[in-house]
Amino acid sequence: MASTAAAVASSSSVTEEELTLTVKWSGKEYTVRVCGDDSIGELKRRICQVTNVLPKRQKLLYPKLSGPKLSDDSILLSQLPLKSSLKMTMIGTVEDDIIVDQVDAPEIVDDFELGQDEVVDIKDKEVNKQKLQRRINQFKIELLNPCREGKKLLVLDIDYTLFDHRSTAENPLELMRPYLHEFLSAVYAEYDIIIWSATSMKWVELKMQQLGVLSNPNYKITALLDHMAMITVQSDSRGIFDCKPLGLIWGQFPEFYSSKNTIMFDDLRRNFVMNPQNGLTIRPFRKAHANRDTDQELVNLTQYLLAIADLKDFSKLDHKHWESYTEETAKRRRHH
Repeated sequence: MASTAAAVASSSSVTEEELTLTVKWSGKEYTVRVCGDDSIGELKRRICQVTNVLPKRQKLLYPKLSGPKLSDDSILLSQLPLKSSLKMTMIGTVEDDIIVDQVDAPEIVDDFELGQDEVVDIKDKEVNKQKLQRRINQFKIELLNPCREGKKLLVLDIDYTLFDHRSTAENPLELMRPYLHEFLSAVYAEYDIIIWSATSMKWVELKMQQLGVLSNPNYKITALLDHMAMITVQSDSRGIFDCKPLGLIWGQFPEFYSSKNTIMFDDLRRNFVMNPQNGLTIRPFRKAHANRDTDQELVNLTQYLLAIADLKDFSKLDHKHWESYTEETAKRRRHH
């Protein structure tokens, strides 16, 4: 009995304990700090922070560990015999000067529906709260423009939300979602805007520059976030996946933003699993050439965002019914 208790105690201490690993890459050594409850995927993200080699480009080698174990991003580090004294080797190249074409954007796995109980479970799990706290402490959001007092916050995805990244075109503007600039200009009056994509910062900056989002005189973008700001969570039915925790933004700018004044648009529902109440699932904008003349999603969402802008607390809203809310508001205005 005592030995079982000792085993449980030692495994929990391994889980929470921080471990410093030395990673060799390209003739240099780098130090990364991880915890036992981090996954291989999270380790790769930390390595990316110091080397700029994207996780998908990394191959990890470690004494006495087989390749397959280190290539499975879902394995937790507490399940591996890692020691600070042993050095890990990473093989991979920086995507520094790659010409990024539309089709180079990473393919995102199909979205999936998580049951309500499971969403609550993921959000409230202590291990996920700890991961979020570590992300708040370690990841610094760089502001492009100051947060504005009294404004709400709109967080936007890029791929399939603002841009069709799978179609090809000579000019990226042909793949931009219709009314993008009109939408951003209109909502900027009431909302600060943060762009958050599950891709690399190079891709985010390139896309936003190509679409003219960073240079438009009618609105300003508060910040850009990439895959490094995401955290990995585990669901019983779907295994391990990445998501975008708004708590990272709230934790760094508590005087400006909270669950009461933030709304996030994404075509993947799972991205707001840590804050389901604040997420609105936008219809994906695909096959731009065929749908460019008929897509009205951003026009309709402009009306919704402006209709709710005066509310003191967004956390009571059910964004699933945003279309009927907009219609009701329009009806009431007509009657007045």
